[in-house]
Amino acid sequence: MKDGTSSFLPLSPATLHILLSLAAEDLHGYGIMQEVARQSEGKYKLGPGTLYDNLQKLIQREFVQELGRRPGDDDPRRRYYRLTSLGRGVLAAETARLAGVVREARLRLRITRPRRA
Repeated sequence: MKDGTSSFLPLSPATLHILLSLAAEDLHGYGIMQEVARQSEGKYKLGPGTLYDNLQKLIQREFVQELGRRPGDDDPRRRYYRLTSLGRGVLAAETARLAGVVREARLRLRITRPRRA
């Protein structure tokens, strides 16, 4: 990864899940929390404090941009968020890094598995 995205790795679990939740569509905060719970089959849940603290950091790093309100949305407090191209690149780099970790783990587990007689 010579494109500069590797300098941001590894990502924290919260950051990874937030970026992943925004990869397919723009979402508001509660939508991000629901998508993270769905993708992790309920095993990882973001509270509002963790979510919004991380979103602020991701906006500062320009991984995510805040879109503000959507026309027709009946809740004036609701803000939507979008993954930027930099954020997408960082997510892709982290996904590749994790794939390498999984490959290594599978290889080592295969090597250390006891042989049947």
